[in-house]
Amino acid sequence: MLKTQEELLNVLDKIGIEYTNHEHPAVYTVEEADRHHEGIEGIHSKNLFFKDRKKNLILIVTLSDKPIKIKEVEKKIDTKGLTFGKPELLAEVLGVIPGAVTPLAVINAKNHDLRVILDEEMMEHELLNFHPIVNTATTTLASKDLLKFMEHCNQGVEIIRL
Repeated sequence: MLKTQEELLNVLDKIGIEYTNHEHPAVYTVEEADRHHEGIEGIHSKNLFFKDRKKNLILIVTLSDKPIKIKEVEKKIDTKGLTFGKPELLAEVLGVIPGAVTPLAVINAKNHDLRVILDEEMMEHELLNFHPIVNTATTTLASKDLLKFMEHCNQGVEIIRL
């Protein structure tokens, strides 16, 4: 059963992660989300869901304003043939729609092998912002707590400077 925003926030409470949730209109792109950042502390993210040539699933999480060149990323994470995961695969694996991709959705990925890459530059910041499974809110939490959450979900992560 896929988790909802409310269930996700309940899990954060249960495992002792402090967060602030900010409701806003639905956003589907980084540019749209930028219009709703006023008053939200921390840095914002860009979350990219890929499949590689060998059909491995990869979630890349980086700074919202960082340009991503797929060929360079392939070299840094040692893979080839990255293509964006289709909306149906995104819904099946993470339980989210395009525009709501988030590392917090790993809570829904229990039956799938998923490689999570966190940008080292992003993780150097104290506060991070992600969608809480829906694109009508932004959740602020500490970078150390993102790692705690991943551990709670039994999700390995790789921290790589992209």
